[in-house]
Amino acid sequence: MTTPATPALDRLRVGSAPDSWGVWFPDDPLQVPWQRFLDEVSQAGYAWIELGPYGYLPTDPARLTDEVQQRGLQVSAGTIFTALHRGPDTWDETWAHVAEVAELTRAMQAEHLVVIPSFWRDDKTAELIEPPELTTEQWHHLTTGMERLAREVRERYGLRIMVHPHADTHIDTEEHVERFLDATDQDLVSLCLDTGHYAYCGGDNVKLIETYGERIGYLHLKQVDPDILADVVAKGTPFGPAVQQGVMCEPPLGVPAMEPVLTAAQQLGIDLFAIVEQDMYPCPPDQPLPIAERTRRFLRSCGA
Repeated sequence: MTTPATPALDRLRVGSAPDSWGVWFPDDPLQVPWQRFLDEVSQAGYAWIELGPYGYLPTDPARLTDEVQQRGLQVSAGTIFTALHRGPDTWDETWAHVAEVAELTRAMQAEHLVVIPSFWRDDKTAELIEPPELTTEQWHHLTTGMERLAREVRERYGLRIMVHPHADTHIDTEEHVERFLDATDQDLVSLCLDTGHYAYCGGDNVKLIETYGERIGYLHLKQVDPDILADVVAKGTPFGPAVQQGVMCEPPLGVPAMEPVLTAAQQLGIDLFAIVEQDMYPCPPDQPLPIAERTRRFLRSCGA
């Protein structure tokens, strides 16, 4: 009796990101140098990377192109944080940062800009910055602001925005994600589904893909440790300290189960980037590479 072959997940383009090397900031003594990240992500068997926080990798397009090509890498997306729920007065400041990231992203021949809403806690001190729930007016600012951002980015740079639901932001839980999707134009605003963050916030990844498949345009692959998560939820631990406790873990040790998520994504019938991200800031410099290599092997075993 022969064992059935693992189905090929041929619509998924697997990559990794600086986040999986413990990189959260453009410059931080606790992070590995960018050269080491590029060397090791290539060594681990990935062909695609994200830019990470703007300024971590070289921002000169010619130099960055040379550096990634030397290592057989390509860029899938840039990343920005926004606080569009605060209203039109934030637009100019937001656009100034978006423009520099979008310029580099386009120069690297990538097509996506991952947009993360601003935290309602400070990302270093975990202090509360603003209420975790938005008012009706703030929801309106958020949704109309994202649509404006999507139009401007597409018209000026030819990029598509992928809005990233994220722990400790206003787009986090199933309720908030569905409210956001229902209030935005599907032709403008797509979702970067981060499997770990959505599970962290109590969401069902497969259900979201099957229900809002037309809105899924990009994936971040990660898992959460259910035991640590239960402790985090019980104690109301902020996201930063939760990461330091190891709430994000390498697959297949956590949830959600990766195989059903990948299968559901494959069944959408579109080409998707599936970028591995394992939040672990800060981490010992020798920790990321072995995890990245094991994760790549695991994903290959799933057919990716």
